[in-house]
Amino acid sequence: MIGMEILKPLAVLAGWTMIMWLWMYATRLPAMSAAKVDAKGMVGGTGKDLDGVLPGKIQWIAHNYNHLHEAPTVFYAVALALALIGQGDGLNATLGWVYVGLRIAHSLVQATVNRVMLRFLLFALSSLTLIALTLHLVMAVFHG
Repeated sequence: MIGMEILKPLAVLAGWTMIMWLWMYATRLPAMSAAKVDAKGMVGGTGKDLDGVLPGKIQWIAHNYNHLHEAPTVFYAVALALALIGQGDGLNATLGWVYVGLRIAHSLVQATVNRVMLRFLLFALSSLTLIALTLHLVMAVFHG
């Protein structure tokens, strides 16, 4: 269908988020066991409460999983809106793939080496890509 190509990178990013969820729990649960964290006795709190308890490399993965629920939520909305109005092909689909590639690269950097400047560069580039997609949506909706 016309304008639906942008749904492909959207689906890949949703899938990637689930891969990060699996990676997070595959590493976090054994780390919690090794640190003798009694999850049954925990009340309230957040995953950040484990920052001083679990190794940083374990928490990096969890932090990235949380990051995938921040700016990417705007991408999902913009991509769906572009597909809905038939503007999700061509340049917008390409920008969608660029955004997803940058977010996956950001995840891999944060979850492995966690170099802040490299993470920032990838985040900034993905944000600029998302700004371009959002601008395209605004232009299509108001000047379409």
